[in-house]
Amino acid sequence: MAARVSQYDVTWTFDKPYQVGQFITGDWWVVGPVTVVSVSPAPGPSADPGAGAKSRYGHAAMKGDARMRNGSMVVEKCRGSQGYDSRLINYNPEQSIVYPYKMAVDTSLISSISNTTQPNPVLLKDIMWGGEDVSPAALKTAAVLTCLSKAPPADSFRPPYAGKEKTLFLATKLKWDLLAKVPAAGTPPDWALVTRWFERPWFDHIQNDWVFQYTGPQQNQPNYGREFARATAIASLMLMLDVPDTIKRPLALSLIQMGIDNFGLIQAGRAWYPDGGHWIGRKWPLVFASLMLEDKRLITALDEGLFSEDCQTYFGRGFHGQKALWQAAALGGPKPPHEEKDPATWNDSEKQCNGYRLNNGPTVGGLALAAMMMKGKARWNHDAFFDYSDRWMAAEDRPLPVPGGTGRADPFVQAMWNAYRGKIPKQADGAVRRKWIWDRKTWEIQAK
Repeated sequence: MAARVSQYDVTWTFDKPYQVGQFITGDWWVVGPVTVVSVSPAPGPSADPGAGAKSRYGHAAMKGDARMRNGSMVVEKCRGSQGYDSRLINYNPEQSIVYPYKMAVDTSLISSISNTTQPNPVLLKDIMWGGEDVSPAALKTAAVLTCLSKAPPADSFRPPYAGKEKTLFLATKLKWDLLAKVPAAGTPPDWALVTRWFERPWFDHIQNDWVFQYTGPQQNQPNYGREFARATAIASLMLMLDVPDTIKRPLALSLIQMGIDNFGLIQAGRAWYPDGGHWIGRKWPLVFASLMLEDKRLITALDEGLFSEDCQTYFGRGFHGQKALWQAAALGGPKPPHEEKDPATWNDSEKQCNGYRLNNGPTVGGLALAAMMMKGKARWNHDAFFDYSDRWMAAEDRPLPVPGGTGRADPFVQAMWNAYRGKIPKQADGAVRRKWIWDRKTWEIQAK
């Protein structure tokens, strides 16, 4: 029984003591309904209106606006707006929770702490490419409090923070034997560092909006899809190493929790459209959770979801004879496939699309390798992604270095690929083959 609980410097205070506890990932639950009389740091206006920030293309993402800092939200449906910080141009004051707040059963309350200075170091600063190790993002950190009708089992994962259904998944059902135990190839990153990357929830409910890059709390998560994919690829391949289970367990639980959250996001209407590098990296955590838990609800969500990395890969006939191709599909509007054409004839739009192919390419090999090491290719159910990964990682298909980056996979990922890709036995393919095309009439992407 407690009248307040705290996590990541966020403190929720109730009107009286309630039964409370923590899920296996450390997030708090409370048996309710409950009245949250206040949260600290307190939400509200700031004496400092803040400064603006623009994207690399010159579009405004933040502006001077003092109305709200340290905001809280309840996310029943994914939208393009948020109620955390008014400096962001996607701020909607109607989404900011006002205290005291009567919190109903089966509700998740997300409370944030805003940054007071900018720019600040990003979570993945140790692996970021030149000049990307700091960001002017609005939020510093955030935590989630879940209200349930009764105490959950002790081995429960936190239910998804998005949506109205608070589905409980139990760690006792995990299939730990699916994780390989192979010697490390190359030098893996520090376990404590990578475990810290995934320690806090990654909030991904801002629907299809590039302003997300300035929204996600910096101490919780990366804010760009390329790093979503890079981080989960590195972590997943580390989970395949021959190390004690006590070292693997915290990282594995966090990655499974992310998959559960992605399940909830799909239920709440989230779709990860193809849009350059913004929304890649979201499918594998859900595939991973579905394999580890073998739960039909998670498997169904994979079929219902729309994932950028699938929309961007397909089987076709490339100009140079390639069979597994990459397409932007959408980038500020519908984009026809460009790899089927002679590169000498590409217009500026097609050159931009290929630039994003180079941007996203270093992420694919690690995700594909982790999935294959867990015999998860059929569960992923989009073979073009795997064949394209083979193509990208082949020496003859290596592109020129990406400006500010390497144009290649992270060193540990590359070493693991070199050591183990050739040793993976053939496994079942996916059941369907799809190519996603953006329909100019409906302005929706359709699988063909």
